[in-house]
Amino acid sequence: MSYHCKIILQYEGTRYDGWQKQGNTSNTIQGKLEQVLERMAGEPVEVRGSGRTDAGVHAAGQVADFWLPELWREKGAGFVKDYLNRYLPEDMAVLEASEAPERFHSRLQAARKLYLYRIETGSRRDVFSRRLQYGLGRPLDTEAMAMAAELLTGTHDFKSFCGNKRMKKSTVRTVYRISVRQEPDSSLVTLEFEGNGFLQNMVRIMAGTLMETGLGTRDWRSMPDILAAGDRQAAGFMAPAEGLCLEWVLYDEP
Repeated sequence: MSYHCKIILQYEGTRYDGWQKQGNTSNTIQGKLEQVLERMAGEPVEVRGSGRTDAGVHAAGQVADFWLPELWREKGAGFVKDYLNRYLPEDMAVLEASEAPERFHSRLQAARKLYLYRIETGSRRDVFSRRLQYGLGRPLDTEAMAMAAELLTGTHDFKSFCGNKRMKKSTVRTVYRISVRQEPDSSLVTLEFEGNGFLQNMVRIMAGTLMETGLGTRDWRSMPDILAAGDRQAAGFMAPAEGLCLEWVLYDEP
């Protein structure tokens, strides 16, 4: 028997090379977690995440799971949480830790995710939140963006919005909601993307496409044509990583 642990964590992704551990860098979220857990457990620990956020992308509610030796069951999830928070870098934090069911898989069983993309349309980003926003510096037509967003919701083949040209698996996903928000007297525009899963770079490409719509360089009515093309070149630019944040991940009840 082993002790199966689930955590919810947040991180500012600015200085990291993404979630996934890579051979050419140790500066990843997964890599940092595994380093601390190996130090704690005295043996290698493999961490699985709900999704592989890109380099520079942030998370407010990433979910991960891992197995520890059985003896850690007695110490419990609270000890694991405290240990991780003591030794992880200051731009990472574990919000919750709990024992997970034996068959739980943070990525394969994720049912719904919410991403936020923040765009500063003013001439200068806020000093204290600048690392969490994309500084576009130009006004956007949010009404046109909202109409385009409506056409992208639903179940579609999102191949045109996939950054992986060699993708062999299905590129069909369901996007439940895309909202475009700008508070009165605010220069900050926030895009919310809620779906059952997202392809590589999909949210960033959708955000870039919607920004082009808001800038008037792309017609909001063209969204169905972009989807039908099945070609990455048909969609807009890939929005920079700093504006994107994984807000939460939901799972169906067992």
